[in-house]
Amino acid sequence: MSELAKSNEYRQWIISVKERIKASQIKAAVAVNVGLLELYWYLGEQILEKQKTAKWGDAFLKTMSEDLLREFPEIKGFSRRNLELIRQWFMFWNPALSFTLPGQSQASQVAQQPDSQMFTIAKQLVSQIPWGHNIVLMQKLDGPEEAYFYVQKTIENNWSRAVLTHQIESDLHLREGQAIHNFEATLPEPESDLARQLLRDPYNFDFLTLTERHNERELEDGLIEHLTKFLLELGAGFAFVGRQFKIDVDGDEYSIDLLFYHLRLHCYVVVELKVDKFKPEYAGKLNFYVSAVDSQIRTEVDGPSIGILICKSKSDIKVEYSLRDLTKPIGVSEYQITENLPEQFRSSIPSIEQIEAQLEDWENE
Repeated sequence: MSELAKSNEYRQWIISVKERIKASQIKAAVAVNVGLLELYWYLGEQILEKQKTAKWGDAFLKTMSEDLLREFPEIKGFSRRNLELIRQWFMFWNPALSFTLPGQSQASQVAQQPDSQMFTIAKQLVSQIPWGHNIVLMQKLDGPEEAYFYVQKTIENNWSRAVLTHQIESDLHLREGQAIHNFEATLPEPESDLARQLLRDPYNFDFLTLTERHNERELEDGLIEHLTKFLLELGAGFAFVGRQFKIDVDGDEYSIDLLFYHLRLHCYVVVELKVDKFKPEYAGKLNFYVSAVDSQIRTEVDGPSIGILICKSKSDIKVEYSLRDLTKPIGVSEYQITENLPEQFRSSIPSIEQIEAQLEDWENE
């Protein structure tokens, strides 16, 4: 038995912790994510408090882990490493709680209490997503301001841990709602705000393998080939309707690059792709397409159709001038592909489908 375990103060404290765990088990809360995260929140608060007031230092986590694992062997979250993560997690959401721990400098001391309202909001939000998601947030983000955004998106869209990681690594919080648009002038509230949140600038097409000088057909082919990833990048609620969607206007046939239906806004979304810099005439043509969809496809139960123009690059001032007097709701964004395939290698690299087919042939042989 360690010296700390012989301490009366420690023994009384660990008994109270065990009683709290037993109480949560009786309520069957530990088996539920909300109950588990509430328990972790309590443990993080207790650990920090004891390290601050009792001066036990980091070593006591080993003793605490051994005691809890001995009492509750069926619960896997009481390893020393997880207790360290729980402490880190609690401090992540409550940065004002930092104080001098053994081995830290005096400069890290903070004599400030966290805002109680922020406390409550954070506790309610983080308990609605799994512990693994919480670990991703605190390991990949700098603080709670950015994390709030991703917690809310995870709850809204039921993101897996892999999707959450992807969205963080693609800086979604910096891209969502940033495109230039005319939604305030063309849509009523609250539809205009909801439509604004649909847009991202830039769109991240790093899942594509294209040359630097790719054309619009190659871009469109790539997006359709990787439709699942494209829909993930577009955001929740988009349902694919068709590509090169044909519309007839006064005897002339036109082709819409991509047509979607948004399940939350209950409206059609016309997406046009351009592999060069934005030109004012692009906005006019998209306005024409949205008008045609409103007239020929939209029904009385659908909301106003929306247009999204995705270009290689754009001048914000030119976009603002181009959208100013248009009557249809349109947003303009850029797309980015951080790594392009060298032109000379484009035809020599097999696709994933080709590789899988070859492997299947080998297995059959």
